[in-house]
Order: sequence, then structure tokens, then C-alpha cells
Amino acid sequence: MTSDADWWKSAVVYQIYPRSFADSDGDGIGDLGGVLQHLDHIAALGVDVVWLSPVARSPQADNGYDISDYRSVDPVFGTLAQFDLLIAGLHERGIKLVMDLVVNHTSDEHPWFAASRSSRDAPQRDWYIWRDARPGTTPGSPGAEPNNWASLFSGPAWHFDGATGQYYLHLFHLKQPDLNWELPAVRQAVHETMRWWLDRGVDGFRMDVINFVSKVPGLPDARPVPGRTVAPAQELYANGPRIHEFLAELRREVFADRPGRFLTVGEMPGVTPEQAVLYTDPERAEVDMVFQFEHVDIDHGPGGKWDHIPLDRVALKQSLHRWQVALAERGWNSLYWNNHDQPRAVSRFGDDDPAYWADSARALGTILHAMRGTPYVYQGEELGMTNYPFRSAADHRDVEAVNFWGEVLEHRLDQQQALAAMAKASRDNARTPMQWDAGEQAGFTTGQPWLPVNPNRAWLNAAAQVGAPDSVFAHYAALIRLRHDHAVFADGDFTGLLENDPDLWAFVRSTTSQRLLMLANCSRVPRTLELGDGWTGARLLLGSAAETANVLRTDTVTLAGWESRLYLLG
Repeated sequence: MTSDADWWKSAVVYQIYPRSFADSDGDGIGDLGGVLQHLDHIAALGVDVVWLSPVARSPQADNGYDISDYRSVDPVFGTLAQFDLLIAGLHERGIKLVMDLVVNHTSDEHPWFAASRSSRDAPQRDWYIWRDARPGTTPGSPGAEPNNWASLFSGPAWHFDGATGQYYLHLFHLKQPDLNWELPAVRQAVHETMRWWLDRGVDGFRMDVINFVSKVPGLPDARPVPGRTVAPAQELYANGPRIHEFLAELRREVFADRPGRFLTVGEMPGVTPEQAVLYTDPERAEVDMVFQFEHVDIDHGPGGKWDHIPLDRVALKQSLHRWQVALAERGWNSLYWNNHDQPRAVSRFGDDDPAYWADSARALGTILHAMRGTPYVYQGEELGMTNYPFRSAADHRDVEAVNFWGEVLEHRLDQQQALAAMAKASRDNARTPMQWDAGEQAGFTTGQPWLPVNPNRAWLNAAAQVGAPDSVFAHYAALIRLRHDHAVFADGDFTGLLENDPDLWAFVRSTTSQRLLMLANCSRVPRTLELGDGWTGARLLLGSAAETANVLRTDTVTLAGWESRLYLLG
């Protein structure tokens, strides 16, 4: 059984994106007051931890991931007093609070950056990454950027500052300048900020793109892309040469000798299974678990997320199984289908036809929660929320989608193809308001919501599901109880089955005393499979079909369309 030191192995985390969760003051933007009103919903689900997306003061260029004051709450979300009430309310319910820590970059309105850009001789100049124009070019002109790195939000990753005649690096929005982690004073300031929040009662941090903080020395050009002036450069700033040193230092300076049970999660785009083992090996004391992106890149073509390709479910299955095996002996997985950056899983990996959405939501939940790792539930996932029916570019609010549409217009790309990709892949899909009831604004706000509510709120909402025994919510709550009650979910070995079957998903988790069998049919067509010897007499822990027998009496199983089951022996 897991020890107290690694309590999070049997825990489940619930992510709140506060802007879209619940609005308490009628301005159309979710806030801490809205979160406080729904703590019982979170407690009823049974989760152990809440991960709260950023609520610190911010100009909101990237919906709060551009922080201008780390030790604050933005007025759009409420007050520090409400934040303290949130900590207290969660702790009273036995739930921990993990904050989003965004320290690869700040807002350009942060006092640190204001001081840095004030002059080339400013004491804090080196807190950010400044460079001269490329030799032989005119500073500020196209192509004069210090290197050819592309921003993850389109265009160059450099912005020219006319006041000092240099460029600063921004891997994301131009209002999100990258901090220079090579400078000890920067790292110390980050550590002090983390300690301040821990002293306030926070139980840990989910660290945004934390593996980007160590760049390759010299910031060389990336491999060029024919016909483009900028190029993806992730291999030059992800998992850089000092990243393990920085993370070990952070763990030591912030958490050493601090009493309590804390959680540290590293969001790490581009991380490999081999690297993840190093990051999460307890003996190295860096982070408890990582967010990896391999499985959510499966439907991305060579051109990235806007180059959408049909889902290859075999590749999806094999990717997740590969991570299960890679971290079997050392390290730990984060398990997720959804978060604030990903389209809704039911529409993406399941089947959002009204006849199948609920069963596919249950199946996806069963697959994920039965794996080895810590499951994350993103707000609305426990209801089976789906993508929004976007029709035009004007429907989108996310800066990533808006910037992409600008490139489509500038380069005269296929607009219909681009709109179709945006509808499938835009982060706005995850950010439409939480669907609390069937009302006009889904119970999210009494005003005009910052993003429109999905029309299917009329039948897909919390009021219709909480308390209903056959609902998606009830299924997720049951999955969470099972993880708490059966050690095999946390401790069991993993053996993948039917690896090349595009529809049937199956695997076994096993300890010396128990075996758990997960079965799911990821299609609309009934499927029959032979289990082989050894499963007769297994007890049904959870099934999505009401008529399923409680004990397995045969080696042959037939699963209806999108049906899922969990069986236990021992």
C-alpha cells in the first residue's frame, strides 16, 4: 500500500478554471465567490485535491497566465480574503488546494519587467532575456530578431523594445516576457513567492511549462522551416541543461523541513518517458509527477495543433500504455484527458452524439482512472461536457486561436480548413462556462458570460446529474471511491491487452493479492472478446450497463457500444 509520504498516488485532482467555473457577481466572469458557492459539488465528487488555475493580478492577455503581481488576487476574481476562505472551505472538507505557479514568464506589466526594461543598465535588466538584433540588420525590422525562434502563440518569439534598442524573449504572448532563470536572484524571488503562498495554507503547486526555464546557452537558431522566417525551437528551450539543477534547488529551498503533505506537479511539454523518470524519481527530489503531452498530440499533424488529423485510437492507446510501462518501476504518471488547454475529451476521443455521449464519457473515465497514476478531472468532465459548436472566427476568444486566425488572413490560407481546425482544437472548447443547470446561462452567471454557453446545457448539466444514480457524475464519483478503497489502483502493475485493436481497450492491474481487469468498447458496434482462463468468478466493481451480472461466469464477454467494465479478483 502507498505510504503517507506518497499519499497522492491514491488521490484524484479536480481542476478549476475560475474564469469559467461560476460567477457570483453577475459580470459574466467566474470568480472565487462562485467557487465558494460550489464547494459541496466538488466534495460530493469525492476528490482529494483542487488545482486552481491562476487568480493572481494580471492584465489577462492570456487569461491570467500573465501575472503582474504574484502575491495578490486579481479584482476580477475577488480578494485575498476570499482566497483564504477557499483554503479553509476546502480543508474543512478534507480537500487540499494546489495553485498554478507561472514562473517561466511574467506579465510585461510586472514591476520586475518594468524595472528591467527601464534601461540597459538597470539593476534588474538581467532578470529577463534581452538580446541585440541579428548582426547586419536594422533593429526592429522584420528578420532582425536575435534568432529564428517561433512563439507558441504565432509569429517571432522576440519583441523589439524601442526605448532600449533590444529585443526580449517571449515564448508565448508578447506580453509574457520570459524570466532569466540563469540568474540566482530570479530563482530566489520565485522561491520566496512559493514560500509566501505555502505559509498562507496552500498545499502545493502545478508549475506551468516549468521545463522551459533552462534554455540552451547562446540561444542558437532552430532548424529552419522552408518558406517561413520563424521555426519551432522547443528542442532548444525544453528540458534544458540546468533544468534538473533548478528543480532540485526549488524543492530543497521551498519544501525542505516544512511540515505537511504537499504536491508538486510539473507541466512539461516535449518531455519523454525517459526524462519523466528522472523528473519524478523520489530519490532525486524534483517533482512528484509531470504532465506530458504525447497522447494529446496524437491528432496533430506535422503542422501542429491546427493541422488536425483523424484520431488514431491505436496510437492513442499505445502511447498511454507506453507511459504506464516506462514509469512502472520509478517515477509517477499524471493521468488526464481534459484541462484548460485541451478540447473536451468526449468530443475528441469519445462520441458526442447525444445517443452515445454519456456512455463514451463513462468509458473514457473508466480507462483513465484504472491506470497507474494520479487522475485529474477538469471541471465539467464529471458531467461529460462536450465541445462548443463554433461556426466563425469571431466566436473564439483565446489568444492562441485569435493569433492563428490572423496568420490565416495574412498568409491567405484556406479559411474553411482553418475554421474546422479551430472548432476542433481551440482552447475555447475547454473554457465555455460550466453547465450547472438548464437555464439560459446554465446557472453560470446572471449576466452576459465572457464566452457563450454550450446550447446542450438544456439536457447536459449538473442539476440533471448530481443525485441521479446512472449519471456520468455518479460514474466518476464511483471511480474515485474505488481508487480510495482498492490499493490495486495505486500499486498494481500494468499489463496492456489488445494493443492493436482500434476499438477494444483492455488492460490488467495486478498486485500479489488482487487483479483488476479494465474493459472498454470504444465504438458504437457491440464487440465480443475471449478473456482466457483465470477470470471466472471475478466481481464486477463498476459497469456502465445496468443489466451487467455482478460476477463473471464465463470467459466470453460481449460489450455493447461504448460499454465499459471493471472486474476484480482477490
